[in-house]
Amino acid sequence: MRLRFTAAFPAACAAFLLLARAPHPASAMTTRLAPAPQSQAPLHRITAPGYPVTAEPPVRHPNETPCVDKLFTPKTPPLQPSQSNVGYFADYSDHPFDYTPPSNCPGPYAKIIFRMHFRVTAGVQYDRTGAVWIDGTMVYFGTTSEPAPNASPEWTIERDVTELAPIFAQPSVGQASVYNIVNSKYTGIILGWAELEFYPATQHYGPGRAADAVFPLAAGPTGGYVALNGPSNQMTGSFSFPKNTEAAYLDVFLESQGGDEFWYTCFPNDLAQKFSNCGNTAFREGDVFLDGKPAGVAPVYPRIYTGGIDPYLWIPIPGVQTLNFRPYRVDLTPFAGLLDDGNPHTVAVSVFNDNNYFNANAVLLVYEDHAASQVTGALLSDGTPAFPHENVIEHVTSTPSGGGHGKIIVTATHPVALHGYVITSKGRVDTTVRQKVDFSNVQHIDVTSSRFIQDITQLTTVSSQTDTRRGGRTTSTIAQSTWPLTLNYHYVASGGGAVQTTSVQQVQSENVLLRTPSHTRSSTLFDTVKSADTLTITPSGFTPSNGRSRQQVKELEFGGYCWEKTLESRNYVIVNSTKGC
Repeated sequence: MRLRFTAAFPAACAAFLLLARAPHPASAMTTRLAPAPQSQAPLHRITAPGYPVTAEPPVRHPNETPCVDKLFTPKTPPLQPSQSNVGYFADYSDHPFDYTPPSNCPGPYAKIIFRMHFRVTAGVQYDRTGAVWIDGTMVYFGTTSEPAPNASPEWTIERDVTELAPIFAQPSVGQASVYNIVNSKYTGIILGWAELEFYPATQHYGPGRAADAVFPLAAGPTGGYVALNGPSNQMTGSFSFPKNTEAAYLDVFLESQGGDEFWYTCFPNDLAQKFSNCGNTAFREGDVFLDGKPAGVAPVYPRIYTGGIDPYLWIPIPGVQTLNFRPYRVDLTPFAGLLDDGNPHTVAVSVFNDNNYFNANAVLLVYEDHAASQVTGALLSDGTPAFPHENVIEHVTSTPSGGGHGKIIVTATHPVALHGYVITSKGRVDTTVRQKVDFSNVQHIDVTSSRFIQDITQLTTVSSQTDTRRGGRTTSTIAQSTWPLTLNYHYVASGGGAVQTTSVQQVQSENVLLRTPSHTRSSTLFDTVKSADTLTITPSGFTPSNGRSRQQVKELEFGGYCWEKTLESRNYVIVNSTKGC
């Protein structure tokens, strides 16, 4: 375990920004910032059951009976040597399984839903990264909730995977990976039950939108995490596309890990050498390339896992996206005319300012012109810089004792401008993608031998517009994403002990307007979690107090769908739950 100590504390104390979701044991143990006793287990004082609890909306299910295809169910050891135990996660290994399409349940389908139920046995355990692949394609990515000696968290995640329908049409090999250490010290076993629900299309529920071809970017043919250990590392995939490709989209998953887990707290390298083990500034971004040309930007959401900063912050309400990551979609349709030539083309993703490291995966979704065997076209213009423009301003005054105080400002911007066309069976289609990604991170720090104070205000804003023009008529999709993060971290040592107070607010706000020649539709998602906690640290351990959190989620769509729910907790239990709409 690599640790950072302040001058006021001996080496028996460890940094408290807790760790350990990574796919490699060596990189699963990176922490930073203020000290806390290493000998104490996470969440040792939590006894209340019934967590995690989230206000996020469930996937909408058609009001029909689905065909259920059970992927795996954990078994209770001991097992016979020939038996596999997919879903019983107690080691650092991949768990392959055989996937077979549901019998007597042919498509097309109104909706396909991946569903997985988790339970972590009571004990001592860190949160872990979890993922499931089918035919090499990621169908789930997230992290787990930490247990306690007297509390066993249990939860269910769902994901609409209808667009991935081609991978479910034939038998293949699947893979479940939740790398977990179980020994005499870390005793929590992670259990997972997974299934696919197939809802056949009916008169009331027509066929859902499904891609014609799916191309995964993963570590191997059955899946696997791709570790990006520096800014020059790339996740790549080379594919020969259908010659009638009309549109293409890349769904990008980027999970910050190791030295990058708390990237939004990182310093420029000169200050990192003095105060922190996390450098390369407090800015990260995914950059997408097609055959070496800049093709788009995948901003990184500042997720905080259930062991992050202070584990008690996330009892019982986890952070935004913590348990079930949402991919970021990059529109590659302006390149469709280039993909139709039958030659291999390479898609690549890297992380700007990658310190060490990111887990990456991606899924490329292709849509074809079914009335044509060959589509032609071209990329007319690419005004996208390869990398963002970053600006760093430091106003930090060093003190003779080795501390410092002041302000650090990091800003970045990255425009995207693409225009391409294809000649389809119904004529010419032009696609123009314009996007601007703006980022800012302002840190106020005050570091001495007895305190570490870091107040962070961060904002990522993504403004985009995609215009599709065919036959003189234009359809426009206008989207605005806003991701504010506020983090106030105060660690003050006194008299052989210390008090750590933390407050965090995360927001994910998404607004989409679809404007066609005949109608206009809109959708809105607002998801915010605000948490605070105090840890009193003594040589014998630490005691949490004043824990409080609140989550509010609103989702609206043109046509009448509405979801609104608010959760509030005090002292690590839910005290209020209200639903609107």
